Amino acid sequence: MRALAELLSDLGWTLTGSDQSEPAHTRHIGERQIRIHQGHSASHVSPDTDILIFSPAVVESNPERVAAKEIGIPEFSYSQFLGELMRERTGIAVAGTHGKTTTTAILATILREAGFDPSAAIGGEVCQYDRSGWGGEGSLFVAESCEYRKHFLDHAPGFATILGIEPDHFDCYPDWKSQLAAFAEFAARVPRDGVLVIPADCPSSIEAAAASQAKIETIRVGPVPSASSGEETTIKVTSDDTSRSADWLALDLEQTGQGFRFRIEHRGELFCRTELNVPGRHNVENALAAVALAHAAGADADSISEALPKFRGVRRRFEIVETAREFTLVDDYAHHPTAVKATLQTAREFFGDRRIVCAFQPHQISRTRELMAEFAESFAEVDELFLVPIFAARESSHEGEATLVELAERLAQNGISVRRLASLDRLKPSLDDAVRPDDVVLILGAGNISRIAHEFASGKVPRNHAG
Repeated sequence: MRALAELLSDLGWTLTGSDQSEPAHTRHIGERQIRIHQGHSASHVSPDTDILIFSPAVVESNPERVAAKEIGIPEFSYSQFLGELMRERTGIAVAGTHGKTTTTAILATILREAGFDPSAAIGGEVCQYDRSGWGGEGSLFVAESCEYRKHFLDHAPGFATILGIEPDHFDCYPDWKSQLAAFAEFAARVPRDGVLVIPADCPSSIEAAAASQAKIETIRVGPVPSASSGEETTIKVTSDDTSRSADWLALDLEQTGQGFRFRIEHRGELFCRTELNVPGRHNVENALAAVALAHAAGADADSISEALPKFRGVRRRFEIVETAREFTLVDDYAHHPTAVKATLQTAREFFGDRRIVCAFQPHQISRTRELMAEFAESFAEVDELFLVPIFAARESSHEGEATLVELAERLAQNGISVRRLASLDRLKPSLDDAVRPDDVVLILGAGNISRIAHEFASGKVPRNHAG
């Protein structure tokens, strides 16, 4: 909702809001102010309100929605209103199980730095702008499109990407077939004269893309050299011929102290040489998807090459948090086994043989239960692991403890040193006792575990870096 508020404020809308968990306050967006009420009440809905926009967590019986209905105020969910905005512009939608926020942020950065002045709605705060959304004067609108409850079907983009599809959201998709069908329906919403970008190595994305009449472009990233620290390395690895079977290729990846330099090929020809100043091979793939979409929307190679290095990451996506302590603290949103594994591999890649201590808050009981085996295998790079109770989100929490106990047991069977804590409040003192100088501490999860990182923080580093 923050991204939309920032976008609409830039476009000159007068806004108010309500938040169940935060005290009343005034949020400043540039020179404009938004009054945020605490809790939900019919009195917060003024008769002169033109539109009420609600988040997925706000049910129809909410008193503000009831008041809006009685007065006759039109209501839109967050995703529905993004769809309305998209109809007035050329929409570029970013979907997929992983990487949506980072890819959306990279794409919006490229287009903004290249002079397209797009509007954007991103699921996280872009570090170099300190914003999650903005309203531009250009015709392009970049939006993160989430598959939860098929929300992305509210969008009709001219260009889109599906970054990969894996089983997830078990509370709203009864089986894999229904989830894949939803992505196929999303793919079909991209028009014949549009472009749909997919990973060449994801069979599920390829299957979903078959439902689209749009032009399909594939992406693939070449191998990454190993490194024992976050220092720059001159090792170069060129992909073999088998990696060239994609429309867009990131090749000759060269590690730097902050990310990678690489060259991009488009249909077998050099497109540009550039660099990405955030760590992780998965982020090179995210960047490649953003490059393909930016090019489809009109950006040229020189503009893309110059814009990409200006991206400084997204809050809670491998975000280095400054502390007064001697260890390195990383705050990350990872909550799916694949994302957890990628984040920990990135940490090992950039911090070498430093000891990795991880605190993880599973997100949703159903996800933890259904992906139990995958979670048990995803923490291989960790030297010490702390598990806190599952963030149940939209679920009843009565099965949470038994599920967490099973996860801890499976992790221990896989040789992971794991400690299960009775509450999130126990995490900081436990880390105080366990962490040694020069350790790397990762705070992982999509719930409220990030507050522990803030308790350690003496101030946020204004950009991502690796050491």
